[in-house]
Amino acid sequence: MNEIGSRLKEARQAKGLSLDNLQEMTKIQKRYLEAIEEGNFDIMPGAFYVRAFIKQYAEAVGLDAEELLVTYKLDVPKTSSEEVTQSIQTTPSRRKISRSSSNKFMENMPKIIVALFIIVLFVTFWILLQKKLGDDTPQEEETTPAVEYVQPGDNAAEEAPADDTTEDAAEEPAEEVVEEEPVEETPAQTIAPGEIQGDGVTTVYNVSGTETLNIRVEAAGLTWIGIRNAAGAEQVEARAYNAGEVVEHDSTANRYARIRLGDSTQAKVFVNDQEVPYAQTIVTQNIIIQLAE
Repeated sequence: MNEIGSRLKEARQAKGLSLDNLQEMTKIQKRYLEAIEEGNFDIMPGAFYVRAFIKQYAEAVGLDAEELLVTYKLDVPKTSSEEVTQSIQTTPSRRKISRSSSNKFMENMPKIIVALFIIVLFVTFWILLQKKLGDDTPQEEETTPAVEYVQPGDNAAEEAPADDTTEDAAEEPAEEVVEEEPVEETPAQTIAPGEIQGDGVTTVYNVSGTETLNIRVEAAGLTWIGIRNAAGAEQVEARAYNAGEVVEHDSTANRYARIRLGDSTQAKVFVNDQEVPYAQTIVTQNIIIQLAE
């Protein structure tokens, strides 16, 4: 029995359902349901049906099928090239698509020609108008500023004695130096070591030294990410994120954020641009960030 089969079986038993009940709900043969729980995918018709049956099973027992397939992607066989080829063969041929595109292009050709003609007329009119306005603008004549010649000795009477300036500068009082009051330093943000909860998959981190709670999760690879508040309401769309995608949410008003990571090895969590060190090394885990009282 693999991990995905164990998790599905536990969810079925928790709802009090038997395999016969599940067969009636999903219309999937009982032997295939047993094969999913035991991880015996060889008896299935193909990888495409394995993934489809797992999704139906998960939805019937109240689990998130997409999160389950992402979290246990190594346990589920990938779709074979033959199945992909069959899927491609069911799609319309390129010849038909290109032919329909060509027909649409020919139908719109008169409209395109009229639009281009109008654009050419507008551009031509605008160029002629700008040229006419440029010709009508009077050009300012360049004038050479007159050079004023001063005879030597004319400014001798206007020069002030150097001694008066020196005496005035000496009589000015010195400026008072005002000492600046020291600025109180605000305490730095601190993230307390995580406290592991009883379920074994949830860790609580208390943040002090700040009144803001800006959450950022950076995905380094394919992983499931979701953010909820203390009441369980979804704050960010929970789905599978690819490498390079970033999830951000301002949880200051809630003072609380619960982050669900399908694969924590492929994600980093930041609080106010400070990275949160994981207290656990498990793959699937819940990270709770809250402001300290």
